[in-house]
Amino acid sequence: MRLQSLNTPAALIDVERLSHNIERMQQRMNALGVSFRPHVKTTKCEQVVKAQMDAGAHGITVSTLKEAEHFFASGIRDIVYAVGIAPTKLLQALALRRQGCALKIVADSVACAQAIVAFGREHEERFEVWIEIDVDGHRSGIAPDDDMLLTVATTLSNGGMHLGGVLAHAGSSYDYDTHDELVRIAEQERSGCVRAAERLRTAGLQCDVVSIGSTPTALSAEHLEGVTEVRAGVYVTFDLVMHNVGVNETSEIALSILTTVIGHQREKGWAIVDAGWMAMSRDRGTQRQKRDFGYGLVCLENGDVLGEYVMSGANQEHGIVSRSGTPDHEIESRFPIGTRLRVLPNHACATGAQHPAYQAISPDGTVETWPRFYGW
Repeated sequence: MRLQSLNTPAALIDVERLSHNIERMQQRMNALGVSFRPHVKTTKCEQVVKAQMDAGAHGITVSTLKEAEHFFASGIRDIVYAVGIAPTKLLQALALRRQGCALKIVADSVACAQAIVAFGREHEERFEVWIEIDVDGHRSGIAPDDDMLLTVATTLSNGGMHLGGVLAHAGSSYDYDTHDELVRIAEQERSGCVRAAERLRTAGLQCDVVSIGSTPTALSAEHLEGVTEVRAGVYVTFDLVMHNVGVNETSEIALSILTTVIGHQREKGWAIVDAGWMAMSRDRGTQRQKRDFGYGLVCLENGDVLGEYVMSGANQEHGIVSRSGTPDHEIESRFPIGTRLRVLPNHACATGAQHPAYQAISPDGTVETWPRFYGW
């Protein structure tokens, strides 16, 4: 296939950009002396994950057990399910481990640890459990100096589980947009997680793994002393939120949505396209950042960015393309009916999730379909 033969809307992956992003991150992790465990939730695509593994990644991170099942079936054994596990999902986790998957699960409360211990004893399974550490108040986890950390660890260890390590995610890094701020939050993430590991070891508890990661902190950390591995996901395609954070150029965004102009509102300076929020997602992650890109940044069909043109509005299957600032009353002649455009997404994970497959465009212009999957 060629690009011109694709129906719209379609999710495109620029293979050259994708490869550049994978190499960039892997080389940085190699230079910092840590293992890299990519988070595969961004693409949920075997071809992409194979490229990450071929570049030097060690194991993967998943956000759903469906991802774990899928990638274990494709040959990847070393998997971290980096979400606090619900007791009802322990049977699903057990099935994976019984098949030979080296699945690690996560706890961040005494109740969760107790549930894992009870289930493990009942089924004679020694789960490997990592404790989630809260390094920035962003989401979940136990603060490094909270006494609950030792209680959770002791509950797991005394209950016969394998206490594998600690992990943290500095999600608040998305709130910053200067190098100095990103360096600071990266060090906060590193030092907090290392501090938690040191407290466990001082108490005589095992803690082999110290796992941290977000795309901004992975690309901003000045050193990773005490860390054993890094996890990051959206770096593989990047997006406009990460661009606003300051870790990528728009020319490095590997995911875009191909769309066709289907109408105009000349007086308003609008072109109407056949990609709405069902194609782009409802994610407006740039809305509170230094530049609001609406539902995405508009490019020519060949991927060249069109300056100030954004998808400023979206209905289910209709998108509105307009120029930021002064309305373009010549938009009808600029983008005639049938013009094909690309739109760079705010949040690659959310936009990718709207599509059953990616159309992967190689440097020679050929297109290959790469399936992706859904579910929990």
